[in-house]
Amino acid sequence: MNYPETIQYLYSQLPLFTRDGASAYKADLTNTIELCKRLGNPQHQFKSVHVGGTNGKGSTSHMLAAVLQTAGYKTGLYTSPHLKDFRERIRINGEMISERDVIDFVSEHQPDFDDIKPSFFEMTVGLAFDFFAREKVDIAIIEVGLGGRLDSTNIITPLLSVITNIGWDHMNILGDSLQLIAAEKAGIIKPEVPVIIGEYQPEVADIFINKAQKEHCKISFASTLLGDLSSHKTDNLLEVTLQSLDYSVFRLPTFDFKLDLTGTYQLKNLKTVVCAARELRLQGFEIGDDQSRSALSRVKQLTGLQGRWQTLNTHPLTICDTGHNPEGVREVLQNIAGVKYDRLHFVIGMVNDKDIRKILAMLPADAIYYFCKPDIPRGLEAESLKLKAESFGLSGRTYPSVREALLAAQQNAGDNDLVFVGGSTFVVAEVV
Repeated sequence: MNYPETIQYLYSQLPLFTRDGASAYKADLTNTIELCKRLGNPQHQFKSVHVGGTNGKGSTSHMLAAVLQTAGYKTGLYTSPHLKDFRERIRINGEMISERDVIDFVSEHQPDFDDIKPSFFEMTVGLAFDFFAREKVDIAIIEVGLGGRLDSTNIITPLLSVITNIGWDHMNILGDSLQLIAAEKAGIIKPEVPVIIGEYQPEVADIFINKAQKEHCKISFASTLLGDLSSHKTDNLLEVTLQSLDYSVFRLPTFDFKLDLTGTYQLKNLKTVVCAARELRLQGFEIGDDQSRSALSRVKQLTGLQGRWQTLNTHPLTICDTGHNPEGVREVLQNIAGVKYDRLHFVIGMVNDKDIRKILAMLPADAIYYFCKPDIPRGLEAESLKLKAESFGLSGRTYPSVREALLAAQQNAGDNDLVFVGGSTFVVAEVV
C-alpha cells in the first residue's frame, strides 16, 4: 500500500474513537500488551514521561518536549488526536514520523493486526513505541489518549507521571463524578515513580494522595509550589512571572518567561512544566534555565503545536481554540473577555455523543452564532446544535460546513469585531 492507502486502511479497518466515539474505546490493555510483545516490547527500550489529565495535557506535553529537545535530548512526542495529518501524533524533535515509516510498520505487522484486532489507538501506540525504540530517543513524552488506568499508553514505566487537572469530559466512559474521573486518571501513577499534579483541586486531591501513598511515590501539586505574580501579552507573547510558594523546593523568589502559547490558561500548564523539569533535573537531566526560557518562547516552532488560542487572521481578528469541555470553554471565555472588540462572531460545532448543555449555558447571549457540523461521523448536525442553542438564548444561522461558517463570519464582521472558532477539536482542525 502507498501512504494514502495505508491511512485509509487504518481508518476503515479498525475502530477509531474520533469516528465512532465510545464504541471504539477498549477498557482493556490486553491487545496493547500482546501487540507490543510481538514488537519486542519497545516501550521498555526508552525513557519516558507520562502526561494525563482532562485539560492541558496536550499543551503540557508539547511544552515539556520543547524544553527537553532544546536542552539537547533526542525527544520523542506522542499525542492525540491530530488536526491535519495523522503523522502529527508521532514526532522526534518536532519532526513528524515519515510516511515511509508508517507504511512499513503497517505492512510488516498487518498479520498481527488481523490476528489481534487492535483498535486504531492501540495500533497507533504500538507504532509510536516501536518508532521511538528504533530511533533510540533519549526520552519520550507520552500523552494519555483517554482516561489513564486503561488507556493504551499505560503499559509504560515512566520516569515521571504528570496529571494536569480533572474536569467534566468523557463522562459516558470515565464516570459521572469528578471523583470517578480522577480515579481513572490516577491509574497512571506507578510504584515509586514521582507524580506531579498540575492543579490542587480539593474535591479530588485525596484520590491522588492516597494513590501515591499506596504506590510509595512522591507526589507534588504544581499550583501549591508556584503562584502567578503577573502576566501580560506583548508582541504575540505572553510574558509571565511566577512566584515561588515553597522555598524548600524553588529557592529563587521569581521566574520570568515569555510564552508563544498566549492563552492565559497556559499559566497552569507552565507551572506543571516547570515542576516536571525540576523533577527531571533531580533524576540527572541537564536542563538549563535559559534553555527552558528559550524553548517555552518557541513551542509552536519546535513542536508544531496548533489550535491553542491561535490567531488565524488579523482583519478581522480571528482566533481559534480547541477547548471543548466546560472547564476548557470557561478558559476560552476568559480569554475572549480579555480582547477588545465591538461584536463577537462565534463559529461553533460540536460532536453528538456529549452532553453539551453545560457548555451552551456558559456562552454569551449577545454573540452572533454560526452553527456548523465538523466533518466527521460523530459531528452534531448544525440544525440540531442550533435548536439546542436556542433553548439557551443563543441565536444564529446554520452553515453546510465549518469553512462556509467561518467565511460568513469573517464577511459579516466589522473592523473591530472578533471572530472565534471552536466548540470541538474537529472544528478547529478544519481551519488551522
